[in-house]
Amino acid sequence: MKVTIIIVTFRSENIINRCLSKINKSYPVIVIENSDNENFKKKIESQFSNVQCILTGKNLGFGKANNIGLRLAKTEYVFLLNPDALVFEDTIEVLNSNAEHIKDFALLAPTIINENRPNYGFFNKKKNDFKITNIFEVDYIKGFAMFFNKKKFLEINFFDENIFLYLEEIDLCKRLNYINEKIYLIPQAKIQHLGGTSHGEEFSLEMEISRNWHWMWSNFYYNKKHFGKFEAYKITVLFFFKSILKMSFYLFYNKKKFFIYKARFSGLLNSYLGNKSFYRPFK
Repeated sequence: MKVTIIIVTFRSENIINRCLSKINKSYPVIVIENSDNENFKKKIESQFSNVQCILTGKNLGFGKANNIGLRLAKTEYVFLLNPDALVFEDTIEVLNSNAEHIKDFALLAPTIINENRPNYGFFNKKKNDFKITNIFEVDYIKGFAMFFNKKKFLEINFFDENIFLYLEEIDLCKRLNYINEKIYLIPQAKIQHLGGTSHGEEFSLEMEISRNWHWMWSNFYYNKKHFGKFEAYKITVLFFFKSILKMSFYLFYNKKKFFIYKARFSGLLNSYLGNKSFYRPFK
C-alpha cells in the first residue's frame, strides 16, 4: 500500500465515524486526536480495524498535529483529510493512480462537489481564466483534502508549526511555489466537505471565538512572513479598528458578538506584538 490517510481531530466524536466509514478498509488510517481522550481512542480503534489513533495529550493545532501524522506514515503518499470531509468509493484510488502517472508533484487535490467556492486558487490572479477539463496545475489547495508526495517536502519540512489554525496550508503551498514544486487538481477525484462541523454542537461558541482569534493572528503572521511587515499592516489595520468599534457597539447589546470581536482584536494585537499563537479553547 502506497497511501496512508491522516485525520486530525479535536472533539470530533459526532462526525468521525461517518468519515472513517467512507474509507476502504485496505487503507491504513492514522487519527491524530488533539487531546488525551482515551475513550475516543479505544472506541474508534475497536470499530475500525485499519485505524491507529494517536493522542497528543493537548491541543497542538492543525499543522503540528498533521506533521506528527506525516512523519509517522511509512508510505510514499499521504492523504490528509478533515473529519468533516467525505470521500467517495474511488476518490483515493483515483488520486493514487494519478500520482503514479504524474510522478513529479508535491500535492494533489480532489474536487469538491457541494460548495460554490473552489478548493483551489492562484496567487497570480491572471491565471484564473481557464476551464476545468482535465488534470491541471494550481498554486494552492485548501487543507481539508491534500494528497502529499512525501519526498517533495524534505526541503520545506511540512507545515509551519508557529501557525495553530488558518492559512497553514496556504503558507505550505506558497513555500512550494518558491521552489517550483507542482500542485495539481484532479477533477476525476471527488469529495464532499460538510464544513464547519468538525466538533460537537455544544462546543460551537467556544470554537467560534477560537476561530476568530486565530484567523486574525494567522492573517497578519502569514502576510508578514511572505510580503513584509508594512504590507501585513496595510492588509489588516482596518480589521483592527473595526474590531474596536464593534466591541464598543456590542458590549451592552450582544454578548456573543462582543466576545467574537474581542477575540479578533486580541488575536490581531498579539500578532502585531510578535506574540505566539497562544489562544486555546477549553483551557
